Amino acid sequence: MKWEVPFFDLDLGEEEKQAAISVIESNWLTSGPRTEQFESAFTEKYGDDIGAVAVSSATAALHLSLLALDIGPGDEVILPSLTFVACANVVRYLGATPVFADISSEENWNISPADVALKVTTRTRAVMIVHYAGYPCDMGAFTQLCEQHGLHMIEDCSHAPLGKWRGRPLGTFGDTGCFSFHSNKNMTTGEGGMLISRDQDIVDRARKLRSHGITTSTYQRFQGHRHGYDVVEVGYNYRIDEIRAGIGIVQLNKLPSQNRKRKVLVEQYRELVAEELPGVAVPFKECDDESSYHIFPVLLPGDETLRDRALQNMAERGIQCSVHYHPIHRFTAYKGIVTTVPLTDQIAGSLLTLPLYPSLTTGKMELVVKELKACLP
Repeated sequence: MKWEVPFFDLDLGEEEKQAAISVIESNWLTSGPRTEQFESAFTEKYGDDIGAVAVSSATAALHLSLLALDIGPGDEVILPSLTFVACANVVRYLGATPVFADISSEENWNISPADVALKVTTRTRAVMIVHYAGYPCDMGAFTQLCEQHGLHMIEDCSHAPLGKWRGRPLGTFGDTGCFSFHSNKNMTTGEGGMLISRDQDIVDRARKLRSHGITTSTYQRFQGHRHGYDVVEVGYNYRIDEIRAGIGIVQLNKLPSQNRKRKVLVEQYRELVAEELPGVAVPFKECDDESSYHIFPVLLPGDETLRDRALQNMAERGIQCSVHYHPIHRFTAYKGIVTTVPLTDQIAGSLLTLPLYPSLTTGKMELVVKELKACLP
């Protein structure tokens, strides 16, 4: 259907088009110079001591992170339930057990350091941090907690490219940082992801694992490296292609300005909601760190029935909203895992995500708030 206000709108233009055409004209379509350039451009944003591995998705980046940290059967990984299911799925890929932690508060929907601390056991090997909606988690608390218990830390920065905590880039606190370039993210390649790490051993291993465990790439052999290669462990096909890497370079260059636009829009949204919808709560109002403002979630004054009715009514009015997220522990595949997350359960039925993207106009934003007001009792 044709939306009056879509949930998300892509920002792709002539630069991305020319980047794709340039790859096609080069006759080298995968695992080549654009991929290397994309990785180099990413490391320039995150520091000279950071290595980057471009992959096919953030899911792949998370999976490779756990593999590189030797997470396996009998291990536990603590993560939020209020996130995308891929975070838990990759833990189960390896035969490990996801342990779900609660959000910090009704104001802060990021994973709670205090609840994580309560759920650490002798089997816990890692904590997966998710910077929900682009707002930084308390990285001071998590760094201290992981050091105290000898735990690995994986940062899921799918919502938070170029976000910072106390001036330091998100993704550089943990053993790895994982990024998504899905079509609805702040920067996109359609599908795609990136793993970054200061640990060169992790980077080297992830680079091999993304391509079947092979020690050299096709492009390296094309450049004159010896023809032979070894397969040092069972790997995967998690490579990104050259067209997506080329588009990614353009999108990465646009990202700072796009994030700034998002910040302005979120500030306007907050003012509109406060004026027109006093019963609707907006989380993360107290965030003093540098967010990427990926999505704009709100908490409606009612239960799941009211939220679902509002979703339907907004759709009928041509406005596409969403839910971020249905908690993982409620899905059929995860109901066997005993989970106590009272705050997550408390907000889950009332949260609603409103449209947000850099080209969203003030008029469209006012329309969203006006129509939501009409949908609520």
